[in-house]
Amino acid sequence: MNFSIERSLEILSRTPDSLEVLLSGLNDVWISNNEGPDTWSPYDIVGHLVHGEKTDWMERTDIILNRKDKHFRPFDRFAQFTESKGKTLNDLLKEFKQLRMNNIKTLKSLNLNEEKLNLKGIHPKFGEVTLKQLLSTWTIHDLNHISQICRVMAKQYKEAAGPWIEYLPILNK
Repeated sequence: MNFSIERSLEILSRTPDSLEVLLSGLNDVWISNNEGPDTWSPYDIVGHLVHGEKTDWMERTDIILNRKDKHFRPFDRFAQFTESKGKTLNDLLKEFKQLRMNNIKTLKSLNLNEEKLNLKGIHPKFGEVTLKQLLSTWTIHDLNHISQICRVMAKQYKEAAGPWIEYLPILNK
């Protein structure tokens, strides 16, 4: 499938509600457990998504479209561990939803066309990247973390599944 801003917006606009439906009201065991050392819980993942809404996708979009210096600042992939302290999961879900709504509104207002989508910024690791690649990655990033949340939650019952583990690939990744 070729990139389409409209198709990306279909995913980006649904992620906050999808996470709210999946995670709101669950027992803390579901949202605070992870897959072991150096892995993230659903709570951590939502915090990571909040941080990205504040400092990554739209900031980099602005750099590509409006700034002379096209260099992106490195993204702190672990900032949620300090930024989320003292917040409940519901606090994070509400914050994510509001930030995402604002970012989508801004993104729509940019009236992106093929020329703008091919403009470039400079990633600290990858070098030149296009706006189209950035926005594609944002969409995939959401889907990746939704999948990760589901995997982390599924693994909480891995032992309880008994022999059915053989038929549940989500438990073996």
